[in-house]
This record gives sequence, structure tokens and C-alpha cells, in this order.
Amino acid sequence: MPRSLSSPCSGRPRRRLPVALLAGAALLLGACPPPGCPNRPLGDAAQALRLHRSLRRTVEALRGEVRVDQRGPEGRIRGTVLMLLERPDRVRFDVLTQLGPAATLTSDGTDFQLLDVREGRYFEGPACPANLGRLLGVALEGEELARFLVGDTPRLPDPDPVMSCTEEGYRVLLEHEDQRQEIVLRPRAEDRDAPPAEQHLRLVRSELRRADGSVDWRASMDDYRLVADPRDPEGRGVALPFRVRFVDPDLDADTLIRVKDLELLASAPDPAVFVQRPPPSASVELSPCTEE
Repeated sequence: MPRSLSSPCSGRPRRRLPVALLAGAALLLGACPPPGCPNRPLGDAAQALRLHRSLRRTVEALRGEVRVDQRGPEGRIRGTVLMLLERPDRVRFDVLTQLGPAATLTSDGTDFQLLDVREGRYFEGPACPANLGRLLGVALEGEELARFLVGDTPRLPDPDPVMSCTEEGYRVLLEHEDQRQEIVLRPRAEDRDAPPAEQHLRLVRSELRRADGSVDWRASMDDYRLVADPRDPEGRGVALPFRVRFVDPDLDADTLIRVKDLELLASAPDPAVFVQRPPPSASVELSPCTEE
């Protein structure tokens, strides 16, 4: 039986064809898609966004150990952080050093607390971006932060997004009022020849800009790995990013998060872990949210 020829765009070994035949094939089939674009690309931006988010619908709570490398106005700060998340907006971050705990930030989605063990200071106030950004240098809502850490992104409410297939992957543009957002979703390498509805899309970049073109925030993700999902009856895993980077120009902050260990939880954590009380030795300071 003669061997079948691979698609000239598949990247797999193939027979050499005469130049004239190749030229004719190019006219009939068109140019090969860019490296990040499948041979059978999605044509609808809304469908691409739905496919991406559907792969994370079972992720409700997780815990992990991460390394944080932050560059900001106070210089470079590096450390190990134990994180606990319950979606949509409950978060807990415990900063560790060789000498023990250094700081703990908690939020139940409404209230915020931060205990600075080294300075003996305790802050409390509303769970707003300015307060949640005190530890990681990223001024985001709790729900937004949780989305990024599971490979998702908040989105502008654009009912008619525009999409193109580029070298990066699917590039989706959304607009709302005076804001513009760019989201890049990349299919897995093994989905190069998959039908559109069966492609597994992973977020690699999300960027929000203001009317004047300046960047509000930028996030990028890579090093996706499968994490076992105890809530999936078929025992399948969820691909989550093990490297997440946030850039906040307003805070002059660039934060890189490298995941060392990550676990999806089968049930919700005790709500008490997302709330702190000031220790007797710490001074209590109110931390109101301030508008820019």
C-alpha cells in the first residue's frame, strides 16, 4: 500500500514534490497558516473565548507553593508564598522566609487583612485592588487575580469581539467605552490538525489599554502543566500555568510568579482561613481604598 503524504503545513516529514507541482498546490490550497494558528482555525471569537473558559469551569479551589520575584519602586523582592484560592474572590497568601512567616494577606471577597510579622503591623480595610496589591504588587480585584492564577482573564463586555489567527495564536480584540483589551489564546501543539470545536486553548497574554493607548495592566502565562482534578468523574486533569507574569505600569511593578507545587481541591476550604484577627502585639491600621 503506498504511503500517504502529510499535509505540507503539518510540520511532519513528507516526500519532495516537483517545484511546478508545489507551485500549483500553493495556488489551490493557499499559504500555510502561521505557526500558532491551526490548519483548521476557529472563525468565531465568541466561540474561542467560550472554549477556553469551559476548560476551567471545574476549578473552584486550589492551593500551592509559588516563588514570587517582584521588581518595583522598593527594589527587587523575592520569596516563597503559600497561596490558597477559592473562586470567585477568596484569597490567602502566606509569605515565608528561612526564619519563618513574614507576612499574611487574606480576603474573603469583601474585607482585607494584612499582617506584617517583621514590622509588627496589621492592616485592615475593604478588599479593593489597592489593598490586594500590597503583597504581590498587582492592583487587581480578588476575582481578577484568581482568574489569572488559573490561566484565565477578566474580559471587557464587548458583545462583538474581533479575532485573527496569528503567529502567537488566536488574537481576540475587545472594546468597551474607552478601554481596549487584547487576548491571545494558543492551541496545544497536538491540536494543529484538530477540528475547531476540539481544540484546547490556553491563555498566553492578556492586556488592557486605556483610551490614550497607555497600558493599564498586562499579564502573560506559559509553562502549562496538567494538574489532577478531583472533581472530574473521568479523572482528567486541567492545564494550568506554572509561570505567570503581571506588569502594572501605574505601580511601576513587574511581578513574576513561578509555581513550585499546585493542587486542585475537591471541596471548599474552611471560610475562616480567609479572615485574620490582629495579634495582641501588632498595631492596627485602617487601609481605605483610594481612587486614582
